[in-house]
Amino acid sequence: MKEANEPLSVHTDDLTLIAEARKGNDRAFQLLMRKYRGAVHRVVMRMVGRGEESNDLTQETFIKAFASIENFDSKFLFTTWLFKIAQNSCIDHLRRRKINLFSIDQRMEGEEGEYSYEIPDSTYEPDRPIEEKERRVIINEAVAALPEKYRRVIELRHKEERSYEEISDILGLPIGTVKAQLFRAREILNRLLRGKAVDIE
Repeated sequence: MKEANEPLSVHTDDLTLIAEARKGNDRAFQLLMRKYRGAVHRVVMRMVGRGEESNDLTQETFIKAFASIENFDSKFLFTTWLFKIAQNSCIDHLRRRKINLFSIDQRMEGEEGEYSYEIPDSTYEPDRPIEEKERRVIINEAVAALPEKYRRVIELRHKEERSYEEISDILGLPIGTVKAQLFRAREILNRLLRGKAVDIE
């Protein structure tokens, strides 16, 4: 454990950094990410290969870890827990390649400036039963059903196209917390929309 008043650094032991991260210390989590980003990226690349996907999944792993840091059991190594999150993220990603889900990350312009999202389905055809307008309605209803803190961060990021820094300033939250809330909001939306996507397969 670090001595009292000793500044945090990459040399600070993991349990101290985790304890600080649990208190909302964003720097502590950034240091954990700096220490283990390379190792996590290697785990991810072994499962999905190189490229943008591996970078995104590495970032996703740390966002998930930040969001669930309270659940870390200190009886285990931090890397064991972190690598498990990375592996599960990759498995989920590989599953999503095989089924048609609404993508909350892929944005396109809708009528009257409304935001909407594409369905990443290479077999989509114009005569499918759910049309663009219906899809927007479904997505907007799902967004409206989100808890307030998640709805707000989704609207700021996707409707108002705010940067993470702007959202952080508006909500008075650390950027790491903003990213964690945004990830959780997208996760909830995907769950809400998953059944709707089945109708258009």
